[in-house]
Amino acid sequence: MQTYLVEKTDDSITLGFKEANLTLITPLMKALDSDENVELVRYIDTHPELDDRKLFVKVRSGDPAAAVEKASQSVSDYYSAVKE
Repeated sequence: MQTYLVEKTDDSITLGFKEANLTLITPLMKALDSDENVELVRYIDTHPELDDRKLFVKVRSGDPAAAVEKASQSVSDYYSAVKE
């Protein structure tokens, strides 16, 4: 799965996903939704053969890309943690 920047403003970011799999997008959305600084998280899915899936994130303050990076790290840490 490839991720790319579709659009970025001061308070929002839209990411596109080529050959997206919801297995990664769903936990990422959950992590973003639990961030108090994130105002809105939306998954955009149009026709799967015509358009890539997209994720829209709007923050109350700060850099929206940093919020996505923080959520990505949280998901990575969760799934790479050694369970004993």
